[in-house]
Amino acid sequence: MTKKIIIPIIFLAFLLLAATSALAQGGVAGGISGAVSNENNSSDVMASYGTPVSIDNPLGVSTFQQLIGKIISAILGVLGSVALLMFIWGGLVWMMAAGNEKKIAQGRDILMWAAIGLVIIFTSYAAVRFILGNIVGA
Repeated sequence: MTKKIIIPIIFLAFLLLAATSALAQGGVAGGISGAVSNENNSSDVMASYGTPVSIDNPLGVSTFQQLIGKIISAILGVLGSVALLMFIWGGLVWMMAAGNEKKIAQGRDILMWAAIGLVIIFTSYAAVRFILGNIVGA
């Protein structure tokens, strides 16, 4: 009974850890800096004391295509982490089968579908990089 509870909890913990790791690797390129500037740009915000303050772009992109590219890359990073977790889950199911042919087949199927999913993820990542890099020019 406890094995049925502990394994999904461990799986969910790995899933959350992998998702946050994948999102954290992207980082914020620009960040918000409260740097005080003496220039009078139209994008500057005037502080209450009269000195213009410029705020950097927190997304680090200048075009809509770059924004879409970053979103797609983040989603594919999370999906790659999910595929890795499915490999781990399939291996655990197979190892804990204890000779049960049905469990062995289930673990093998999980590993096979995780591999197919990983191929799809890599292919879509390469297609997105090619389309955004060469065709759109982002």
